[in-house]
Amino acid sequence: MFKVMALAAGLFCAALVPATGAMAQAITDDHVVIAHRGASGYLPEHTLPAVALAYGMDPDFIEQDVVMSKDGVPVVMHDIHLDTTTDVAKKYPKRHRKDGRFYAIDFTLAELKTLNVHERVDAKTGKQVYGDRFPLEYSIFKIPTFEEEIKLIQGLNKSTDRDIGVYAEVKDPAWHRAQGQDISKAVIKVMEKWGYGTRESNGYIECFDWNETKRIRNDLKYQGRMVQLLGENSWKIAPNVDFDFLKTDEGVGEMAKVVDAIAPSLDQVISGLSEDGHAVMTPTLVAAQRRHLPVHVYTLRADQLPQWAGDFRIVMTAVFDDAGIDGVFTDFPDQVVDYLAATPQ
Repeated sequence: MFKVMALAAGLFCAALVPATGAMAQAITDDHVVIAHRGASGYLPEHTLPAVALAYGMDPDFIEQDVVMSKDGVPVVMHDIHLDTTTDVAKKYPKRHRKDGRFYAIDFTLAELKTLNVHERVDAKTGKQVYGDRFPLEYSIFKIPTFEEEIKLIQGLNKSTDRDIGVYAEVKDPAWHRAQGQDISKAVIKVMEKWGYGTRESNGYIECFDWNETKRIRNDLKYQGRMVQLLGENSWKIAPNVDFDFLKTDEGVGEMAKVVDAIAPSLDQVISGLSEDGHAVMTPTLVAAQRRHLPVHVYTLRADQLPQWAGDFRIVMTAVFDDAGIDGVFTDFPDQVVDYLAATPQ
């Protein structure tokens, strides 16, 4: 079980370790641990308490998914929809669109702040997706702005003398532009304001939309570190993006010209275990490693294992020891940090 205990308000954690230098851990360490939506295995995703709990677990980065409010404020939520992680249907029952969904971009920041954030539920059934995680009925959490989360992380960096970084995803940029909001410009503005505008700074911008990634780098001239997320064509998450091509040797070569790392899903880099129990690497992973292009894999969950793994340790062994993957997104950063600390590098 995880070792970190929340203090009085549940906003900070024990076992803080001093930094060894001003540069990011990710620049010097062999492996990168990214707290996926905060410590989302223990507290509702993307809430400030989940961020603070993750911070106390000593990852290298804490991830933010960014969407826009009606009045143009970047807020931290995984989805453009509100109904799977908030009580919006109770507070604003008539504010859904024709598809029955509630969209963050239809609400001002002031309205978004009235909502309570809870554990993720299935949009159709209303049942909690991960049944053993934080109980729905105990939720007292709020939606943070992107800047609020950065302030918390930077404040903790100062008070603990560490340098845990920011890892921000631009969500659905083409959709946002169609709604009248340029989310990429908004994210870049905040990142640069808070010192994440160079490759030496401790931050990343990530995006599934390959066309938008190139726009951010080439047209919007963002000079900070960038990551290309890899999905599947069947997901239909990025218009006019061919993920099948991006996963090829040629596609990896194209991405290497623009980004500092790629972020594929676990099954896009490890297809299973061999007869002797070692990870079977995919051509995509081989292509990236041949080019020395760092790979940050999503998402390692102790309560949602791949079919080929009997427990979480098997997953981590396959990822780090067998496949030599550079970093991972995880809902359980404490368990990954503990594994790496106990494993000779």
